[in-house]
Amino acid sequence: MTPSFPSPTDPAADRSEVFLRYLDYFRETVVAKAAALPDADQRASRLPTGWTPLELLKHLRYMERRWIEWGFAGRPVADPWGDQRDGRWHVEPSETLASLIAELRAQGVRTRAAVAGADLSAVGAPGPRWEGAPPATLERVLFHVLQEYARHLGHLDVAAELAGGPTGE
Repeated sequence: MTPSFPSPTDPAADRSEVFLRYLDYFRETVVAKAAALPDADQRASRLPTGWTPLELLKHLRYMERRWIEWGFAGRPVADPWGDQRDGRWHVEPSETLASLIAELRAQGVRTRAAVAGADLSAVGAPGPRWEGAPPATLERVLFHVLQEYARHLGHLDVAAELAGGPTGE
């Protein structure tokens, strides 16, 4: 079930919780929109760029991992760009909606764990994610991940509308 849109007036323990609530909302809304599409439309593209809703799900999981685990936490991750092949998003035929949803939700749990107890002003660990630039603060990383979700959810709205699926918030 998709959580309610986080109201700016909802009390929160701290600013980190506000970020996490929005991430949870956008993550679950992406899941709901992709799951509402017929199977054929989950693996097909109606857009000139050629991406599919399943590829978008996989991309969001890897994007979140790259920024939170590989970037901010500085942990080594196997194949941080595993959502891509030949310069575009890619999903193996064996990957299913259910498996991609499970991986995306598991990433959300890992993100919550990484953010718990960390201060938003904490600077990320140095590492290859930053490509030689100074690491960003947790607040900047969370803001970036949040905008990625919001932007891609808008993209999914367009794809879902073209497929006759659900649109809007």
